[in-house]
Amino acid sequence: MVGATQKGGGWAAAHLTALLTFAACGTLSRLSFHEPELQLQEINVTGVGLTGGTFELVFDVYNPNEYRIRSTRLEVGVDLEGTHFGDALLERPLDLSPTNHSRVVVPVRFEWAGVGAGARALLTRRALGYGLTGTVLLETPLGDQRVTLHGSGNVPLKPFIR
Repeated sequence: MVGATQKGGGWAAAHLTALLTFAACGTLSRLSFHEPELQLQEINVTGVGLTGGTFELVFDVYNPNEYRIRSTRLEVGVDLEGTHFGDALLERPLDLSPTNHSRVVVPVRFEWAGVGAGARALLTRRALGYGLTGTVLLETPLGDQRVTLHGSGNVPLKPFIR
């Protein structure tokens, strides 16, 4: 009798495992991946010196998916008023909640020699035309995704004031 109970329990456990696996596969098959929406909200100048400076790109990132995604690497090139100002690399993980907005701050370092003679004057303006190009690597329940970033527009500039 003890053997029959264990045998019946094994059968029930196998069916329960199969049912849970089937349910998980059914859920995953309904999921699809939608690229996050990235909008540059502002540029904060955080430091200016004789050789160059630093600023932060402040993004609003919207995850339209019904599941959490995680970025593992973000690379972005920044042009301001048609002048290439620098490249940013963010390798710390970012967790993006399902159907939610997240504020993402990306630091950028630049050198005056690399941006041209008139570039210093750009940092005194209230708003700048920008262009962004880059990629972001994402981990999702559907596998890793590589998303290409492109954007342009005008953005407020918050100067570094001391």
